[in-house]
Amino acid sequence: MKLIKNTKFYNRLGYVMALCFMVTFHGHADVYQNGVLEQKYPVIPTPQKIQYGKSELSFKAFQIVKTDFIGESNQLRAFFENNGISEGSEGIKIQMIQEHIPVHNADEAYKIQIDSEIKIWATTAKGAYYAIKTLQQVFRQQGNFGVIPQLQITDWPAFKVRGFMHDTGRNFQSVAQLKEQLEVLSQYKYNVFHWHLTDDPGWRLESKLYPQLQNEDATSRGKGKFYTQDDFKEILAFCKARHITVIPEFDIPGHSRAFRNAMGFDNMRDERALPALLDLFDELMDLASAEEMPYIHIGTDEVRNKEEYVPDGFVKTIMDRVKSKNRELIVWKEGIEIEEDSTSINQLWAQHTPRKGHRFIDSRANYINHLDPFAGMARLFFQQPTRQPQGDALALGGILAAWPDNNVAEERDILIQNPIYPSMVFYADAIWKGRAENKLEYWAKLPPVGSKELEEFKAFEDKVISHRDLFFKRKEFQYIRQTNFEWNLIGPITTDGDVNLSFPIEDSLINSYKIDEKEYTWSQPIVGGTTHFKHFFGFPAITTEQTGTFYAYTEIYSPDDRVQDFWVGFQGWSRSGGRRVGPFPDQGQWHTTNPKIWVNGTEIAPPVWKQPNLGTRTDEIPFIDEDYFFRAPTKIALKKGWNKVLLKIPQDKNSWKWMFTCVPIHLEDGAVKEVKDLKFRAVFNTEPKVSVTEFPKDNQLYARDAINKATITVSGIADSTVDSLIVKVHRDKNVVTREAFKANGAFSIPLEIEALKHNYTVELFQKKKD
Repeated sequence: MKLIKNTKFYNRLGYVMALCFMVTFHGHADVYQNGVLEQKYPVIPTPQKIQYGKSELSFKAFQIVKTDFIGESNQLRAFFENNGISEGSEGIKIQMIQEHIPVHNADEAYKIQIDSEIKIWATTAKGAYYAIKTLQQVFRQQGNFGVIPQLQITDWPAFKVRGFMHDTGRNFQSVAQLKEQLEVLSQYKYNVFHWHLTDDPGWRLESKLYPQLQNEDATSRGKGKFYTQDDFKEILAFCKARHITVIPEFDIPGHSRAFRNAMGFDNMRDERALPALLDLFDELMDLASAEEMPYIHIGTDEVRNKEEYVPDGFVKTIMDRVKSKNRELIVWKEGIEIEEDSTSINQLWAQHTPRKGHRFIDSRANYINHLDPFAGMARLFFQQPTRQPQGDALALGGILAAWPDNNVAEERDILIQNPIYPSMVFYADAIWKGRAENKLEYWAKLPPVGSKELEEFKAFEDKVISHRDLFFKRKEFQYIRQTNFEWNLIGPITTDGDVNLSFPIEDSLINSYKIDEKEYTWSQPIVGGTTHFKHFFGFPAITTEQTGTFYAYTEIYSPDDRVQDFWVGFQGWSRSGGRRVGPFPDQGQWHTTNPKIWVNGTEIAPPVWKQPNLGTRTDEIPFIDEDYFFRAPTKIALKKGWNKVLLKIPQDKNSWKWMFTCVPIHLEDGAVKEVKDLKFRAVFNTEPKVSVTEFPKDNQLYARDAINKATITVSGIADSTVDSLIVKVHRDKNVVTREAFKANGAFSIPLEIEALKHNYTVELFQKKKD
């Protein structure tokens, strides 16, 4: 920080204040410590109300001195004992108290108070269970001790339905792999598992009435793989112990090829089809009571082939049968609409809206197979479930859905080739905490540098990184910090669809260019791991143009010469619909639009593809290395110092997505992590900016403590172009306090001064990055 002392490098922001001090001062140390504890013990989903205390609590033993929730207290006992904390009369005291908490969705609400002991209050066992999940998140093991922070929480969910769906009809997953994911869902307070059990490739639930449904001739993928009725009951019991409700789905009359093949029906109009389906739904409902399995999903979506068409009354008859067994009925929307149906729950997908007066579950824009590990997480964070702040009698909640339609080679590929676990964590916050607004403008891009919304995303990202490292060891978690990756963009330059055109940007880097009589200038800095120029579903992005060429530029500082692993990609394959809007590129291409990347003037070669030049309709050929996050990283040589990185990203009318990803990664025991000693910087249009959020006011009065000391605070947000800041406090001509510090986004600096009758001048200076 020596350079900071030379004030000629700073631009004064012009804050001059005269200050007086009086009454009692309480100090800033508590606030600072609260912030430290919040960073060290992040809770996801974010509680509705949370206040961290001043210190941590260490203990070697525990004692449950009171409980109104036997099952949940036994789970807490097992958790502590599994982490080396024994039960004993000298241990920390724990009370679990049943008490009505008068908040929204009170049956799932809870309160926690941790000071010298632990107290939990909950309206029902569900709330007590969620309190334990929160307690587990803030527990740390240090040697033989358990450590937890002092805190107070009052918490409840914004929505009643907080769900996750897997399509096991197309691609079977073992009971063990499902349980692994259900355990994670329970840690993040999900309460619904939507189990899509049937689709064209297979009918995955054993039927003792129609065992031919499991015949290999009826199954086109995963032959011989299905869930026995005992498997089904095992998952039900596993979920029940975690307060998760299973919603089974038999999707009919569309997506029914396996059913038709097994039963020998040419089409769904066969007179034997309806009686067989009524038997199958009866058999399903006989596996669990209406209390344990209150919802039945009958699909009805995408009936687009003539062999799937059904006569009038077909779907209505199934609806009536399901409701006669005291079950709530769920259908997809868009799906077959029955005029007489006034009670079904609509599960929304794509951009469909619910039928008037119908309850609904929101799965719009929530298909993980379409989500990029970076850009997709912004969408999950900024979207507002059901498009309202909290649920009500009609808006029940949302279900995050995984539809890897394409055939997979191994069941683990579902987790490797889709950002399942990161999506669970990001969506958990939105569906539990709720969102005050739906910020569609950030569904496909991160907010502007220096904005309040970006700072909110950064704060949550910090929590996600902490959880990744604490709770997802040996699990596929394809996310690293992305808010420090800075880029300038220029374009789109008109190409008339010719993706091979070159432009002066490739020869020299200057502020602006004149090409074909049109002026092109580098953008303000943007941040993000993946940039969508034009989003494939039409969400607001960088441009509305359909074709052209963009360039992206950044500089990366490396402390040494090295060969660095990078994730590099120019097309996100959606893991559905084959190689959607293919074909896949040939050898020597990053993508069919011929994008390029240069580092320090050297072009970086694309991977040697294992399956080059595949066409679009290749649903049955599993993915291997198509996307950047499930292939071997690209090796790129970096020199010591600043490295120049230039990307060219053309687009024509044949490619579905216009995007790029270029981020350094560190692989550690199979897990992807940040490369902490590399620094990004945008170099064009980077005027330093500091937004001040707290600063002393003219003639402001300050409290003092017993020894006549007072604390003033200077807070704000420094954007990525600011290197460092100085705060000076003057009395007369003398500097009485001076703080210099590196800028890193949000800052808050407490300054101690004498609270006597003096006039003070406070100044803030900034230094731009070199």
